[in-house]
Amino acid sequence: MRIAVCFNEAPATPARGESIDLLSEQGARHEAEAVLAALHSLHHEAVLVPLLADIGEFITCLRNSACDLVFNLCEGFWGDSSREMHVAALLELLGLFFTGATPYCLGLSQDKARSKDLFNAHHLPTPRHILVRNGGQLPKIKGLTYPLIVKPRFEDASLGITGDSIVATEKALHNRIRYIHQTYRQDALVEEFIVGREFNVAIIGNSPPVVLPISEIRFDPALPHPIVSYSGKWQEDSAEFSGTSPVCPATLRFREEVLIKDVALRAFKILECRDYARIDIRFREGVPYILEVNANPDIAPDAGLARAARAAGMTYPEFIARMVSLAQRRKEISHA
Repeated sequence: MRIAVCFNEAPATPARGESIDLLSEQGARHEAEAVLAALHSLHHEAVLVPLLADIGEFITCLRNSACDLVFNLCEGFWGDSSREMHVAALLELLGLFFTGATPYCLGLSQDKARSKDLFNAHHLPTPRHILVRNGGQLPKIKGLTYPLIVKPRFEDASLGITGDSIVATEKALHNRIRYIHQTYRQDALVEEFIVGREFNVAIIGNSPPVVLPISEIRFDPALPHPIVSYSGKWQEDSAEFSGTSPVCPATLRFREEVLIKDVALRAFKILECRDYARIDIRFREGVPYILEVNANPDIAPDAGLARAARAAGMTYPEFIARMVSLAQRRKEISHA
């Protein structure tokens, strides 16, 4: 089968945010090359199709590839992660079948406020929150308990998350909201910070989706705050990175594991995730609080989802083959 592996290249400067935010985008080629190698080992005819600033050139390259399927690894467009859903929509408009989430799911899961509204409507536990509109009046906190965490509404990959994101006073809260508004030019999500164990729940498949072995994020007690910050995820020379360690499979009691899997699966279905996703959860006093759902998360061999697949007994090529099979099945059903 001929497969186009699409990924987004990073510009010299980000569309918004900090210059260091490009680190997460620069890993996209590494991920794409790993997927390409796995596809070649499975005897597919695969080619890389990078997405740069020129959409017309990207479309031309895709058409020239004469691909049967697209392995979609695009997490934004030219430094703007909010355009992730638009790339998937473009693939749909071109009549191409692709791996991973639909445009609808990508847009909904990236909007932390709307996805939390859905979780609340379906009685799924998620930290209490308020949304502070960009340019809106700074709030007097009512109904929330400090400490709080302040996040950009639409980013992923821990963009905008540092130790300063955790606030314990109104002054610190207002300063961080201003930072999100001015630096990321979007609404700020303010939610209660859940002190507890943190888990990544990887899910693959569609009918039915299957939960892979759960991974726990262990934090060095010397860290100022036990959070997966941007540095903890991407800056390999930082104390946050060395102090943030995944353990898969996590050590859990039977009831804890059942609760976490149930909440993660329900979140996966509510947001209509497809093929694979990762649900981030904080567990406190027997309650698994959903932090966010990451549709189309990083699937590089050293990333969390591939780690969970290995813990389930899958090699990396076997995991990639599973994703291809799911997309191929959709194509066959459509043509039938």
